[in-house]
Amino acid sequence: MRVLIVDDHTLVRAGIGRLLQALPDVDVVAEACNGQQALDMAAIHRPDLILLDLSLPDRSGLDLLPLLRESLPQTRVVIMSMHNDPTQVRVALDRGCAGFVVKEAAPMELELALRAAADGQVFLSPQVSSKMLAPMLNSQRPTGVAALSPRQREILRQLGSGMSSKEIAAQLGISVKTVETHRARMMESLGCRRANDLLLLAARHQNELA
Repeated sequence: MRVLIVDDHTLVRAGIGRLLQALPDVDVVAEACNGQQALDMAAIHRPDLILLDLSLPDRSGLDLLPLLRESLPQTRVVIMSMHNDPTQVRVALDRGCAGFVVKEAAPMELELALRAAADGQVFLSPQVSSKMLAPMLNSQRPTGVAALSPRQREILRQLGSGMSSKEIAAQLGISVKTVETHRARMMESLGCRRANDLLLLAARHQNELA
């Protein structure tokens, strides 16, 4: 696997170079410190893989990515960055990168990214993938009354029908303190500042709680 390292920091390039040279079947064929040099080195050496920093002095790695992909369609590009902004990751993926690795990652992550890219797969650092997935996971979680536990929904339904905490406790076979604890947690979950707010909400959602 022939690799081109593109980063404007000499020490970073040196450190990554030593790390990669220690891996089997990996050969660092060239280094570049800016976008133009990256294009030149890529054209000369035609590497199998390019490790590309997002922040370069003459142009963004995101702007450079489609140029590299156009000139060397068979070459895979893995982005390196100090940041894990989901917007940048999505743009990089849309422009054809084969991986996104944060610079604070463990050395093993870089090797995994290289191997995955070489196999035609896409690798994202865990910090990146967790940020990418969070909005989707959150959108699938129930909210409001639907997010309450079955017991809380039952208590809320009974509150909405006009029952007191003592009456609810007697009917459900639990203590009044347990009912009050559920009421406090429901108020927090549903954003109710006053006890009366919870009663009004319970009355409005009787059909959902039935």
